[in-house]
Amino acid sequence: MSGPGGDVTLLIADDDPITRSGLGTLLGAQQGIEVVGRAADGIEAVTQARILRPDVVLMDVRMPRRNGIEATRELLREHDDPPRVVVITTFENDGYVTAALSAGASGFVLKRLPVPQIAEAVRVVAAGEAVLFPAALRRMVAARPLDSAEALPRAGLTGREEGVLRLMATGLSNPEIAQSLAVSLETVKTHVGNVLAKLGAQNRTHAVVIAYESGLVVPGLPGA
Repeated sequence: MSGPGGDVTLLIADDDPITRSGLGTLLGAQQGIEVVGRAADGIEAVTQARILRPDVVLMDVRMPRRNGIEATRELLREHDDPPRVVVITTFENDGYVTAALSAGASGFVLKRLPVPQIAEAVRVVAAGEAVLFPAALRRMVAARPLDSAEALPRAGLTGREEGVLRLMATGLSNPEIAQSLAVSLETVKTHVGNVLAKLGAQNRTHAVVIAYESGLVVPGLPGA
């Protein structure tokens, strides 16, 4: 539910009270963001999300009682119009992050990033895009392979759909993909929708995880 003036409404879930309070104050001061709630663990995050219906949940992954992976999975399973989840973590090679992305999180940010960059990530995800750090994502997937790699061989993607998925894996947005392929934005949106449906992916981030796991995108090759 958007806040006053169309602001992105944000719920922050982090078990560290200083981080939770500090992020809440600093992000709430950023243009276009309204912090509507704070949660100390995954159980509180799910409960508050039910009540507050935020646009985005900024979710720490390592929390007591219920971690961010389980909370993400529950949020996305039980809501018809679930909030988008951005995972926030201290380490870019955190194995929990990859699992959270596979559970349906729309992206991740590092706690050490400047607050304006975290705020921009929240806005980007609220607008329906993904927040990807391809190099870091490659390292995480390589270190912690998941169970969705077989989704790609079964999907039957067309050549154009595979090409779009490769571009998604480099972190390009839909408009950037459209410019790269010299096609309309609507055409790209159709291709992306087909890719997600065929892969059974929660969102474009999950589709990119599958692309890396399956070897469609190989680190070190052009476009990777």
